[in-house]
Amino acid sequence: MANVNTFGLQVMSINGIFFDGRAASITLPCSDGELCIQSHHEEMWVAIYAGEIKIRKPDGEVVTGVCGNGSVQFANNRCLVLADTIERPEDIDIRRAKEALEVAKERMRQKNSIAEYKMSQAAMARALSRLKATNKRIGGLD
Repeated sequence: MANVNTFGLQVMSINGIFFDGRAASITLPCSDGELCIQSHHEEMWVAIYAGEIKIRKPDGEVVTGVCGNGSVQFANNRCLVLADTIERPEDIDIRRAKEALEVAKERMRQKNSIAEYKMSQAAMARALSRLKATNKRIGGLD
């Protein structure tokens, strides 16, 4: 029987399933900060943005990931997180993330359309999230 202080959690991206099991909590990046969901949360559907997710399993272990934009649905003590990308900090290629950040910065400096500027801004947010997660993993500064 499932622990009453846990909920069913599935975290998925187009690359596959990142997490599928019971969780005590999940912390997600939202437009106005972080959102922490625990068991028996009210029903909701919320947008999530590029940043770090933290899943606390029932045994206390924390699983960390870096996600892109997406959404989270919570209903009937089950949570479904769908994001365009989700990866573990140890799987991030730091050199590629730094290059992506530089490319995004350069594109933002150019006089482009609003749409191109917004796409560059999103790419920059993804690169910064990835670099922040890798800095934490290797003991660097935030």
